[in-house]
Amino acid sequence: MVLVKGKRKISNTLIYVFGALSGLLFGYDTGVISGAILFIQKQMHLNSWQQGWVVSSVLLGAVLGAAIIGPMSDKYGRRKLILLSSIIFFVGALGSAFSPGLFTLILSRIVLGMAVGASSALIPTYLAELSPAEKRGSVSSLFQLMVMSGILLAYITNYSFSDLYTGWRWMLGFAAIPAAVLFLGGLVLPESPRFLVKDGRFEEARDVLEQMNKHNESAVNNELVQIKKQAEMKSGGIKELLGKFVRPALVIGVGLAIFQQVMGCNTVLYYAPTIFTEVGFGVQAALLAHIGIGIFNVIVTVVAVMIMDKIDRKKMLIYGSIGMGTSLLIMSFSMKFSHGSLTAAIICVIALTVYIGFFSATWGPVMWVMIGEVFPLNIRGLGNSFSSVINWGANMIVSLTFPPLLNFFGTGSLFIGYGVLCFVSIWFVKSKVFETRNRSLEEIEATLRARVSENDKQDICS
Repeated sequence: MVLVKGKRKISNTLIYVFGALSGLLFGYDTGVISGAILFIQKQMHLNSWQQGWVVSSVLLGAVLGAAIIGPMSDKYGRRKLILLSSIIFFVGALGSAFSPGLFTLILSRIVLGMAVGASSALIPTYLAELSPAEKRGSVSSLFQLMVMSGILLAYITNYSFSDLYTGWRWMLGFAAIPAAVLFLGGLVLPESPRFLVKDGRFEEARDVLEQMNKHNESAVNNELVQIKKQAEMKSGGIKELLGKFVRPALVIGVGLAIFQQVMGCNTVLYYAPTIFTEVGFGVQAALLAHIGIGIFNVIVTVVAVMIMDKIDRKKMLIYGSIGMGTSLLIMSFSMKFSHGSLTAAIICVIALTVYIGFFSATWGPVMWVMIGEVFPLNIRGLGNSFSSVINWGANMIVSLTFPPLLNFFGTGSLFIGYGVLCFVSIWFVKSKVFETRNRSLEEIEATLRARVSENDKQDICS
């Protein structure tokens, strides 16, 4: 640590790591249920819909957290809400671990989900506002790296406690430890310079910008001028969010949020062990294969962080859709026509691994990076929150309906539908998404204003 103007400040790297640490809990608490549900289902004798509710209850909470806690960051600041979410993570994890029955388990996971949703709305915005334009993609995608690391940690924990009768309680309760670490880290995090300027704390904002820009006075002064200019605009609400000016950003945020889910990503992350047992793997083998996928997942996400600011966001999304769609179709057809053979099981594992690899390198991080970039400052918290609500709502619907749909259609037929939606997403990206790489948040906002002016001129001419 260094001492600056009487205040202790941590290094930029630690700021980014602690800032993204919510993603670890996000990943852990959404990923751990994939293994725990195998044991909860047997001990509580759950049917397919009850199983779906145990898995998706955290997603219902995430919708509430993103809707309620996310917008509060525009009023109270990003840092305070990160601390609040860490407390909710801690309470929800212990509540899940000590749940005596199905109702309390679902309720505890809803509470836990509120912290997950709040983090998804807060962290992309927080990291985007802290980082310089040339590093924003890589820094913001640290959130997704933490998410995938949390999922891997969940897979390892699932396997480690799989021999215990009450192992699922240890699996769910383990999240309390990183929640406590997040709270301690949040105590030393700086506030977002954009929020500080909006709050009239200009010197504090300058201090943060100087540290994040490594005392590049020219960059700091230029950024402060742009932030002050936009901070003078009145904070907006739903009316502004739905207005003509913000509409292109809203279409991007909502569209990316929906497509990220309806392409089936979280059905694979949440239900992979279930899918593996369906094609003939034992429980232990399924959990072990899941760890292998998780390791590959993290490696690919590290690569994504490294290339995020070197390849256009739109290209990454398009290539990701092609790879994901192709992988799902290969997996679906092999399982549909091979009658549960060993070959089908092997192809399933390979195809799912490739699918998750493409997701982790493209749609996983890029969606969260872009919804933290595209909204104007005066409604950035609200816009990010709204997109997160849509994302978690779509996630909940897909996850809740997956078990009964799997029973009805079978794995082979069901994943063909997800694969087709991967290819539909290419049309959306090409026609509705504009590029944000290597552009400051203020430049992106200027693009929105230019689009409104251009559309107005076209309306007059027509």
